[in-house]
Amino acid sequence: MAGTPPIVLSIAGFDPSSGAGVSADVKTIAAHGCYGLTCITALTVQSTMGVKRVESLSAGIVAATLEELAADSEITAVRIGMLGSGEVAEAVAAFLSKSGQRNVVLDPILRSTSGTDLVDAAGKAVIRDRLLRLADVVSPNVDEAAELAGIPVAGLGDMSAAAARLHELGARAVVITGGHLGETTDLLSRRTVDRDPEQTLFPGKRVESRNTHGTGCAFATALACNLALGLALPAAVQQAKDYVAEAIVRAYPTGHEAGPLNHLWNLSRKS
Repeated sequence: MAGTPPIVLSIAGFDPSSGAGVSADVKTIAAHGCYGLTCITALTVQSTMGVKRVESLSAGIVAATLEELAADSEITAVRIGMLGSGEVAEAVAAFLSKSGQRNVVLDPILRSTSGTDLVDAAGKAVIRDRLLRLADVVSPNVDEAAELAGIPVAGLGDMSAAAARLHELGARAVVITGGHLGETTDLLSRRTVDRDPEQTLFPGKRVESRNTHGTGCAFATALACNLALGLALPAAVQQAKDYVAEAIVRAYPTGHEAGPLNHLWNLSRKS
């Protein structure tokens, strides 16, 4: 009988187009040879043409789901995405505080690319005041980093300053993804005890494609999987970045606007 692979829990919203959220995360987790558990935080009405409606689930059902999953399975890593409301964010924070999960990757999703808010003001406060310090790694894009840090982010220097501010707010390690800038360089910053944060750059090449829906979800989930598989953080970041880049390259047209990645591209490779 085959051994159980690392179990990765996705706590996120449901995207019916499966480009982002828990259904996309399950594909990313499978592509990394792990087993995926999911806890849905919100339902959305959306397609490649944007988010039309958001309905948060009750904090009680989220808390009960997380408690049931943790009691039944040994979770190796956690990816936290869209939370929807302050009540749900509080439930997730309480779960992490109580259960002591490891390899927790917080993807602080604040709004969709089309501009729809995906968490309320209370939820943003919980992300900033509680979840940042409970996560092992925080993976904002430049816009999310700017909002959480309270400073504009328009280049690598700003990314470094924003990461330092997130450390001040309690984040242990921060990966700011640079795909929204002209360059596609990501920055990893790790807090140290007695000196300035240790920062590493991960350059990349921009892939011209409209199939970029869910890149942040895919990166954060791939990062969680790589940590679950035992990779050190810098290697986990690099491999997550490489995975997403190839998933964009190998994507195929779906829908009328920003299509999804090909999350399962590596399952079709010829040996």
